[in-house]
Amino acid sequence: MNLKLMCIIRYQIDPYQKEAFQTYARTLGPLIPRHGGHLLGYFLPSTGTTDIAWGMIAFDSLASYEEYQRRVRTDPEVIRILEFVQSQKFILREERNFVEIVDGTFERPASG
Repeated sequence: MNLKLMCIIRYQIDPYQKEAFQTYARTLGPLIPRHGGHLLGYFLPSTGTTDIAWGMIAFDSLASYEEYQRRVRTDPEVIRILEFVQSQKFILREERNFVEIVDGTFERPASG
């Protein structure tokens, strides 16, 4: 897979329900690769801002992302976790931004 596009999801969360967001991320995490996304990870606030979390998923094209969206909308496990999100109301706002991955710079491990 030649990854070209990163979907960066910014979540505004209820800071008192970080554990609910962890459950969401841990449940959704294994489902993303199954449907064609390359999951970089989900990230909770640690220090500083207490109500912003992130998710990062890479794709080889916008068409791949659109196919991924079609597939996850019909997955019963994804539907269940989204129902959990709605019932617990720990995600207050979500925004998605798409950026191009610069060739040769993605997932470069430390060498020193």
